Amino acid sequence: MVTIKDISRQCDVSPATVSKALNGYSDVGRETTERILRAAREMHYMPNAAARQLKTNTSHNIGVVFEDETMSGLTHEYFSQILNSAKNTVEAMGYDITFISQTIGNHSFVEHCRYRKCDGVLIASVDFMSPAVRELVDSEFPTVTIDYSFNDHSCVMSDNVNGAYQLVHYLYSKGHRRIAFIHGEQTSVTQKRLSGFYKACSELGIEVPDAYVIEARYHDTKASGEATRKLMELKEPPTAIMYPDDFSYIGGSNQCERMGISIPGGLSVAGYDGIPLSQVIRPRLTTWYQDAKKIGEVSGRKLVETIEHRKSCVAEELMVEGRLLEGQTVRDISEG
Repeated sequence: MVTIKDISRQCDVSPATVSKALNGYSDVGRETTERILRAAREMHYMPNAAARQLKTNTSHNIGVVFEDETMSGLTHEYFSQILNSAKNTVEAMGYDITFISQTIGNHSFVEHCRYRKCDGVLIASVDFMSPAVRELVDSEFPTVTIDYSFNDHSCVMSDNVNGAYQLVHYLYSKGHRRIAFIHGEQTSVTQKRLSGFYKACSELGIEVPDAYVIEARYHDTKASGEATRKLMELKEPPTAIMYPDDFSYIGGSNQCERMGISIPGGLSVAGYDGIPLSQVIRPRLTTWYQDAKKIGEVSGRKLVETIEHRKSCVAEELMVEGRLLEGQTVRDISEG
């Protein structure tokens, strides 16, 4: 195993100079630093994590809490993009990631983080109201949450109120007045989207029958398919349906096919998330794009900042804006 002393002999400098160069200290000249870094790469130098932890009292290990009720795991297109982006971001800053769960030895999230000696935790998808998550957020570990805000803790938010609001306005601009909303299970994200939906409908003078708003589940094609059937069997069915996410829309599309309803000829639809799949299916899905890559990057950087500057880092809510992706699934009925 290559050591700092090996590199110092190769470069004819002191071990202290090598250590400073590898850790980015400014009192080592640029040419010397570049020579040392080049030698370290060529010699395949890897720092001793255990020794570094003893010296700095940090493990450079970040925990990730990710629990998906639909059991999609890392095949969940939206969250997998977030986690991959966060992973790339923290790795570039010298950190590794470890997935934290409660299934290993019946440990709580906090106990697992202590066992893995995490410096901080990114909480990406979980039941935020559970006692186990609350215990983690209130523990000694710095945390950053995604799409949920705890007092005095940083979070990264997608603008879910505005996303639903803008989708309603877009459908209205295409002549739709009978707009239904199939939403996910009751979470803070759902509540915000419902708020944006009803706010837009109120401003535009759209009456929303109770039967037009149906709870399904995120990332669940079966639940969205069943909700679609109920809506299209109403005496006065909607002309447009908003789905909880792009993947769930597939269930609605399949149900429409079984009922002989064409998209967008017989029904206009809109998704949510803007995952790559939504832009390759035909007809191309109209959806609200959430910038998953940026959400992951921002959350990773904020967590490292919180870890490395605990006393001076300010907890804040960081909003990542989305945008409309206009596809081929909304028919313009304004003239009709």
